Amino acid sequence: MSEAWNLSISPEKVCYLIIKAREFDAKDAVTEPDPASNASDDMMVSVLEDQPDDPVEVELESLISDLNEDEQIDLVALSWLGRGDGNVDDWESIRAEAAAAHNDRTTSYLLGTPLLADYLEEAMAHFGESCQEYEMVRL
Repeated sequence: MSEAWNLSISPEKVCYLIIKAREFDAKDAVTEPDPASNASDDMMVSVLEDQPDDPVEVELESLISDLNEDEQIDLVALSWLGRGDGNVDDWESIRAEAAAAHNDRTTSYLLGTPLLADYLEEAMAHFGESCQEYEMVRL
């Protein structure tokens, strides 16, 4: 995949980010902001709630911020491609636009993007790639 696209980010990283973004998107609103009981007593419901110290969010932030600049640019460009801002033939111009827009807020931008996992998955599909096998091995 990366040779055909001229990507700096590996397909495995994209697939892992898709999995983590899905976990992040699955969070529900906090129902009890200050529970008095143990999480195991509440059947671990708090794991599915959008807590301020959410470990999935922390991991996603870390993963994205640890990417080098080219990988971050590719990730943004993939999200734009996946949301319909062009097609495969427009890849070079989409990536050039992402490079021009790159700044130190890439992590917060991507985490604030609704449907990020879907966009990345759609971009992979545009290039005939899938994370299905990767997910089966990892999950």
